[in-house]
Amino acid sequence: MSAGGIDYGELMQMALRGVMQSALEIAMNEGLPGNHHYYITFKTEHPGVEVATHLKAQYADEMTVVMQHQFEGLTVDKDGFAITLRFNRKPERLIIPFDAVTAFVDPAVNFALHFQPHGDEEDGETMSPVSYTHLTLPTIYSV
Repeated sequence: MSAGGIDYGELMQMALRGVMQSALEIAMNEGLPGNHHYYITFKTEHPGVEVATHLKAQYADEMTVVMQHQFEGLTVDKDGFAITLRFNRKPERLIIPFDAVTAFVDPAVNFALHFQPHGDEEDGETMSPVSYTHLTLPTIYSV
C-alpha cells in the first residue's frame, strides 16, 4: 500500500499480468490453440532479463518476440517465463520476468495489454499503469 492509500493502478497491473501468465501457462501445458499467437515486448535491461549478448546489443532497450509455431522449452512461474526461440536458425534461451513486459498481444483475437514496467516512472510522475485494448488489426496476407 502506498503512503496515500491503496494503489489501484498497481493492483490492476498485477491482475492483468495474471491474465498474461495464465495465457502463457495454457501455451506451456496445451500448446497454442487455433490461430492464437503472442507478441511479447519487454525491456532488455530490466533486472532479471536474460538474453544473449548479441541480441541485447541489437535490442538495447526493448525487444519484441513472437510465440507462434516454433518455440521450445516454455516454462512459466509466478515471476516470469523462460522460452527458447530461434534467431537466424540458432536457438536462444530467454528469461523474462513479468515486470519487464511492456506489451502482450494476441492478434488472433484482437487482444492487447500494455504495461509500464515497474520502476519506469518518468520524473517522479506516475504514468497510466496498464491499458487493455480490443484491437481491430489489418489483415496480413502471406504468399
